[in-house]
Amino acid sequence: MAMPPARRPQGRPAPAPGLLRRIDAFARVAFPGFSTAFLMVLAAAPINLPSPVLAVTLPCVAFWSVFRPAAMMPPIVFLLGLLMDLLTFAPLGSGVLVLLALHAAAVRFRHVLARQSFLAVWLGFCVAAFGAAGVYWGLQSVLALQLPPIAPALHAALLACGLYPAIALVLTRVHEAMRHAEVAP
Repeated sequence: MAMPPARRPQGRPAPAPGLLRRIDAFARVAFPGFSTAFLMVLAAAPINLPSPVLAVTLPCVAFWSVFRPAAMMPPIVFLLGLLMDLLTFAPLGSGVLVLLALHAAAVRFRHVLARQSFLAVWLGFCVAAFGAAGVYWGLQSVLALQLPPIAPALHAALLACGLYPAIALVLTRVHEAMRHAEVAP
């Protein structure tokens, strides 16, 4: 005599996502791009120093590309690069290419970087920041058909390296809060 197949206990179906849940999910996905754009606009305020827009943008794009790449996708990075070009009056496309290259490198090495200590990630970012600043300077010189001074690019790279710990501290807290909210019922 054959036994009937075992019945699986049926749990309650998951509640349909309501409006508040959808808004919350959208906010978690949109926060990295919007917060980076907001910081870029703040950094574009007129001051008597070289523009810190690149120095603020690099840590944000690198951090979110490593720790939340689904929220920092290439189209968002493209728009951030375009905004950077418009804010700094750089030749259109130079910031886009630099940020997309940084994003690609961060996503490529994210599995290695996510398991490293903060110091190792910071050193890796410093190498990437100097490379990005060099490429940005090179693209500006090629697109403008003249050699601009390299000091602003070095300043931006050094400032990005110096700002990374503070920016990463704040973004780590935000990322942990977002992860906690995603796991909570």
